[in-house]
Amino acid sequence: MMLYSCRCLEAMIKYLTLWKKEGQEEPYVSLTRKKMLIDGQEVLIEWEVGHSIRTLAMHRNAYKRMSQIQAFLGSVPQLTYQLYVTLISAEVPLGRAVLMVFSLMSVTYGATLCNMLAIQIKYDDYKIRLGPVEVLCITIWRTLEITSRLMILVLFSATLKLKAVPFLVLNFLVILFEPWVKFWRSGAQMPNNIEKNFSRVGTLVVLISVTILYAGINFSCWSALQLRLADRDLVDKGQNWGHMGLHYSVRLVENVIMVLVFKFFGVKVLLNYCHSLIALQLIIAYLISIGFMLLFFQYLHPLRSLFTHNVIDYLHCVCCHWHHRRRAENSEPSFDAETRQSVV
Repeated sequence: MMLYSCRCLEAMIKYLTLWKKEGQEEPYVSLTRKKMLIDGQEVLIEWEVGHSIRTLAMHRNAYKRMSQIQAFLGSVPQLTYQLYVTLISAEVPLGRAVLMVFSLMSVTYGATLCNMLAIQIKYDDYKIRLGPVEVLCITIWRTLEITSRLMILVLFSATLKLKAVPFLVLNFLVILFEPWVKFWRSGAQMPNNIEKNFSRVGTLVVLISVTILYAGINFSCWSALQLRLADRDLVDKGQNWGHMGLHYSVRLVENVIMVLVFKFFGVKVLLNYCHSLIALQLIIAYLISIGFMLLFFQYLHPLRSLFTHNVIDYLHCVCCHWHHRRRAENSEPSFDAETRQSVV
């Protein structure tokens, strides 16, 4: 908290300094080069960036990451708890409703930033601009994904009470230790020089903190990045369709199981509402969020022309593999029958 306050104070001083020196040239500048896609063509652009502007950009990036920490390690538990209390008490006071709305806005903003930061990290050489349509698509996708996921978790917890704790804890621990298991299986060494002044203990603390944040994000929604502890950048910069497909497939199966538990064993906590209708609406909302996600990556991603394969190619590959496998299984009995016939 002290570090965050010092950063805010330094940013305010920088802003006041720039405001006083408006119109004056800064003596310390550096050239920044980025690629930009214009009508499908790569164009190299460069511009001068002053020392003060670069410092403010550093603070801005730090605030973005701080908002993610606050959203997923602060607002998600708060929103989940308020939903659970509302479900049990069957009443929604105005203060609690306002708190839940602001918590949902915070989580949605954090999840939207996840997408934007993931694009910036993966395509660091490019200058990226997201239009209103792209941001709207991401916001709808993330809002539906988070609300449906948290509602399912709350209904599942309200149904099983303490019996739901082992399942939820195991779910979180699997996400938490998955990057470490991959790191140990790869046989790689711990990355050095994540920061110049960090010792090995400091590096380990940073890796643990990043892993906890990564698990917190993936517990409620997709993080848009795959953590890779063996790499100095800590993330996989490739467009990993398999990781995204696996995440949403596993989450969909989990959500269906938890919704079925609520449908068949849930108590009548919601008066005048049909459990089957609630379960169906939540699964449909999650499927719609997946639809908006596919829409974004197929048609609205700012650098989709750089993809080696897009969403349709990946789905076509999966469907073709499944179709060929079924044809092979169907052809084996006929081949065995022909073999027996020839022997006779």
